[in-house]
Amino acid sequence: MQSFFRPAIRVALGLCAATTLSFAAAQGAAPASYNVGATATGIPFTFLDIKTNNIQGMMVDTVQAVAKAGGFQVNVQQTVFSALIPSLTSSKIDIISAAMLKTEARQQVVDFSEPVYSYGEGLMVKADDNRDYPTLDGLKGEIVGAQVGTVFVDMLQKKGIFKEVRTYDSVADMTRDLALGRIKAGVGDQPIMLYQIEQKAFKGVKMANGYKSTNVSDVCLIVRKGDTETLDRVNKAIATIKADGTLAQIVKKWGI
Repeated sequence: MQSFFRPAIRVALGLCAATTLSFAAAQGAAPASYNVGATATGIPFTFLDIKTNNIQGMMVDTVQAVAKAGGFQVNVQQTVFSALIPSLTSSKIDIISAAMLKTEARQQVVDFSEPVYSYGEGLMVKADDNRDYPTLDGLKGEIVGAQVGTVFVDMLQKKGIFKEVRTYDSVADMTRDLALGRIKAGVGDQPIMLYQIEQKAFKGVKMANGYKSTNVSDVCLIVRKGDTETLDRVNKAIATIKADGTLAQIVKKWGI
């Protein structure tokens, strides 16, 4: 009698456990881990550390701090900047953590978290160019450059005063053409260009004298359009790391 009922009890318990798991899935239990897209060309926000072969930077530290505060894990993956949003919308990644500015156009296809940092564009010229460039108007009729996939390409094209707007896969590629005199100036993320110049990673170029940013926007974590569950988790965690000083410490660590 006892040997007959034991298997039956095990089956019943198994069915009960399966039902519980199915119910949890149906209720949309929050994922324990998210795949995060970051670029290898956005120093100091995101970059590939050749010693560890891992993506590092301010936005990597930020998303890891958000994960810790939010009680989930993150798997940071190297993704080309122009492929970040397509990778997100196709579910190859779940979150973008990179130096990607919040814009109205991007808000049509993805959702942005609360801001973690804000900045505008910077103007880079050859090291021997001592002219003052308070605005882009001083470059009328010149060939200028910007990184493909950034808001700066559209900004330059809409300006409509340049001989040509060339696009580059990375700021480093743009900088090489600038140093060689193939373009007159390069426009990009001000903190990224300034950091690289100060670290002497970019040779033969400098930040333009007197230039003031006009396209200041927020850097946020980015999720799929309509993914309110992930967005809520991320925003709550961002509020936590702002309140306890963790985010300020990360920003200070990377000198931006």
